[in-house]
Amino acid sequence: MNPYVPHTPDDVRGMLEKIGISDVEGLFSDIPPEVRARHRPLGLPARDELAVSRHLGSRAAESTGARLVPFLGGGLYDHYIPPVVGHVLSRSEFFTAYTPYQAELSQGTLTWMFEYQTMVCELTGMEVANASMYDGATALAEAVLMAARATGGRTVLVPRSLLPHVREVLATYAWGAGLTLTDVPYGPDGRMALGAVPEGTCALVVAQPNALGILEDLSGLKERLGKAFLIAYANPIVLAVVEPPGSFGADVVVGEGQVLGNPIAFGGPLLGFFATRMEHLRRMPGRVSGETRDAHGKVGYVMTFQTREQHIRREGATSNICTNSALCALAATVYLAALGPGGLRRVALLAYERAHVLAERIGRIPGYGLAFSGPFFHEFVVRCSNPAGAVEKLRRAGIAVLPPEFLAPLGVRQGFPVAVTEKRTDEELDLFVSALEGR
Repeated sequence: MNPYVPHTPDDVRGMLEKIGISDVEGLFSDIPPEVRARHRPLGLPARDELAVSRHLGSRAAESTGARLVPFLGGGLYDHYIPPVVGHVLSRSEFFTAYTPYQAELSQGTLTWMFEYQTMVCELTGMEVANASMYDGATALAEAVLMAARATGGRTVLVPRSLLPHVREVLATYAWGAGLTLTDVPYGPDGRMALGAVPEGTCALVVAQPNALGILEDLSGLKERLGKAFLIAYANPIVLAVVEPPGSFGADVVVGEGQVLGNPIAFGGPLLGFFATRMEHLRRMPGRVSGETRDAHGKVGYVMTFQTREQHIRREGATSNICTNSALCALAATVYLAALGPGGLRRVALLAYERAHVLAERIGRIPGYGLAFSGPFFHEFVVRCSNPAGAVEKLRRAGIAVLPPEFLAPLGVRQGFPVAVTEKRTDEELDLFVSALEGR
């Protein structure tokens, strides 16, 4: 038996008989057939825990085994994490009082949540933020649902240059909510080329920077949308040095907070941040910690809003996401507090400078160049005639980049993406260039 599912077959039979159904499948009979038809199994052997463990071990053994230098991007990035982040996260106080319903027992948790919300607002230029969501993709999906509720529109304008996995999550949410996603193309510079805004549009999504690494020009977008929302999907480290979306009239700013003190960790756990304007507070999903004073005038913190409580509001709930990424949000809080505004700006500028140095050097190699002419931050697309061969050259040299297939949903056929953070050294940049040159 699986140690995490301790019920015997007799236990299961007894429970099913108690509620009047014959098998486990009956538990899902109320789910519409068109929804069930979309279900796909994970592909793990359906036997026992030992078999699954052996299967995953054999798959892991297929890896190279050597540590590859990561020039990986695509929404998750290899940034340095100061030791103080892990030290604070390892304290037992943060492993226990998970949901801070009782303020008198949870002042520490509520305090850092309040600080986290404040820092997110400062980065995004917005007025209020929640205490985090699952990840950037679900935060964007919830922002779109909020826009649809607020405006009554059913069409969402989505840039073709949005990260593919984020687009997939958004498409799933939109399908369930009956919303239509309409692509917005990009031009030769890699920037979004917005045309006429259709009637019935509830939101325009803009990525900052986009999946091609290009920085978008947000000026004038909100003025073209009328009552529709401008929703920015932003990298918070980039916001340390570029004008925040709030300055351009954005209604919601969301994004992936993994870059703030959380490891890549094979794709999770992640951290979604969500910030908006005060007028939309009661439409916002998630939970909000607020500052108050007690009967003696002392400052304290309470759970001010919990608009996502589906177990109370049921079908009237703002969101069915019933939790937040608390420990990851705490990591982000400690990371931002440790670096401060100057430190975060330095991290961003180092990544920017090193990415541009590498891009310039790659551009001097015959057969290689930048795929787009627009301004980029710390990620860019390299164009070449044989991207698969180039990626293999890099791998043999001990360097990891995302495969060319990552760019296929974005319409890029002859290129591969490269991301550079402050961790990449001059020696690693030299290794990258030498590998492409065949030396």
